[in-house]
Amino acid sequence: MWPLDFCILSCSDSSSFPWRSCLFTGARRFIKGTSSSRPATMMPSGPPPRVCWTSVVFLLLACCLLSTGAQGQMYQLRVEPKDPVVPFGKPLVVNCSLDCPSPGLIFLETALSKETHSSGLGWAAFRLTNVTGDMELLCSGLCNELQVVGSSNITVYGFPERVELAPLPLWQPVGEQLNLSCLVFGGAPRDHLTVVLLRWEEELGRQPVGKEEPAKVTFMVQPRREDHGTNFSCRSELDLRSQGLELFQNTSGPRKLRTFAMPKTPPRLVFPPFWEMETSWPVNCSLSGLFPASEAHIHLALGNQMLNATVVSQADTLTASATAKIEQEGTQEIVCNVILGVENRETREKLVAYSFQGPNLNLSEPNAAEGTPVTVTCAAGPRVQVMLDGVPAAGPGQPAQLQLKATETDDKRTFFCNATLEVDGVTLHRNRSVQLRVLYGPTIDRAKCPQRLMWKEKTMHILQCQARGNPNPQLQCLREGSKFKVPVGIPFLVLLNYSGTYSCQAASSRGMDKMLVMMDVQGRNPATVNIALGVLAILGLVTLAAASVYVFRVQRQHDIYHLRPRSTRWPLTSTQPVTVAEELS
Repeated sequence: MWPLDFCILSCSDSSSFPWRSCLFTGARRFIKGTSSSRPATMMPSGPPPRVCWTSVVFLLLACCLLSTGAQGQMYQLRVEPKDPVVPFGKPLVVNCSLDCPSPGLIFLETALSKETHSSGLGWAAFRLTNVTGDMELLCSGLCNELQVVGSSNITVYGFPERVELAPLPLWQPVGEQLNLSCLVFGGAPRDHLTVVLLRWEEELGRQPVGKEEPAKVTFMVQPRREDHGTNFSCRSELDLRSQGLELFQNTSGPRKLRTFAMPKTPPRLVFPPFWEMETSWPVNCSLSGLFPASEAHIHLALGNQMLNATVVSQADTLTASATAKIEQEGTQEIVCNVILGVENRETREKLVAYSFQGPNLNLSEPNAAEGTPVTVTCAAGPRVQVMLDGVPAAGPGQPAQLQLKATETDDKRTFFCNATLEVDGVTLHRNRSVQLRVLYGPTIDRAKCPQRLMWKEKTMHILQCQARGNPNPQLQCLREGSKFKVPVGIPFLVLLNYSGTYSCQAASSRGMDKMLVMMDVQGRNPATVNIALGVLAILGLVTLAAASVYVFRVQRQHDIYHLRPRSTRWPLTSTQPVTVAEELS
């Protein structure tokens, strides 16, 4: 009788197993009066390092010294289920059965927490709780005092807790390589776990999941323009169909990709290189080849002042237009900046602001009376050279003057003032003009208004009389005595009673001018007309008679004549019927 419970090590080096296993197969407790029990070949000399309590009567195996032999190889110890696939953390019932005529006790060796579920002759079922990892299960039993061992591999599977697509860049240049990373948290077995990269529902690639936690799987893509605004996502696939289960899928939330394309060329900035102070000038900036142009931003600045620009996006071109005013003379910088995505293009240009005062062109008397002195003055600001009617001033900043006495010929005379300013090596020009009005009395133009007119009755004529003066005079022609007025400057029908002497008067606030015009209207003579008509009738009759005679003579000349065959002495005769009759007689 052994007074102590202890654990013994069961060893097997049989050639029927490809491994060597040493197992704690239980503890032996000798019962009083059991004569069939015998001590084990190997016994611990002291208290065992691990105490194993069991109700088995015979636990001491001699496998460490004994070979299973040919008789032991005839029997098998089956472990069911064979190589099971178990959800993570779930319990599992394992059945160990030995096909032996006189089987002994059966044991299950595992690091998991277990309990006997049920048992019978040649079999035993064990319940494993909280299966959390892959491992090998070993069942051992005795058959004819020989140890028989069976094994089964547990594979634990678990769905990934989550799968994520790593954050995308805010903007991705078109055509540049982009690494997209899928993160997988949890999931087993990893040998059956893969990750798929999706563009919308299109599969771009798939890769197996590594052992690290969390697992990171990277895909390389080359975004296109049409990928702008496209959703990308990751999908995990746990394929357990080879273990008799299903294909389990889990998809991450989508992330939207924003692509852009920007040319290498800088923006095109259009503006006048020289700006006059206190004057508004247009500024335009544009850049083509942008994608998407509608999401690009453009800024215009003059010095430290941001310009309020109107931005227009059309196709792949972005244009900004603004007006600006400079209040300080000198060199200024104008900047156009276009931003798209994480890139920007900028253009900086210089402009020169200048002050060009004048020229101012003045008349001392804009409306001068005839004979009045008039002074014409052309002046401009500092550094400005002026010239009045081709005569330059004494120097820059000096005025130019012209004095005259107003005459009739000076009315509507135009004076010209030209001003020049040198700015940064460039000569700028500016011109002004002014018109002088001279007030003088009316005058009738004798050359265009004849003093004697001879017209026929009932014919259309124009009385071409004109008068000049400032202010413009009113001209009218009245027949003396009757005050009958004839039209001036427009066509009218001349009648016989228009004959007479007319007084033509041109009057204005500056005075009056007069002249006499004699109009002689000749009436028509009926006798003369009748004679002319008679002469024309006679001439017509004579012409008709002459034409008739001419036609008759032409007809006679075209009669037909025949030559007599019997005699050559006869003259040619007409083929008239009378002649023919004489010839026949």
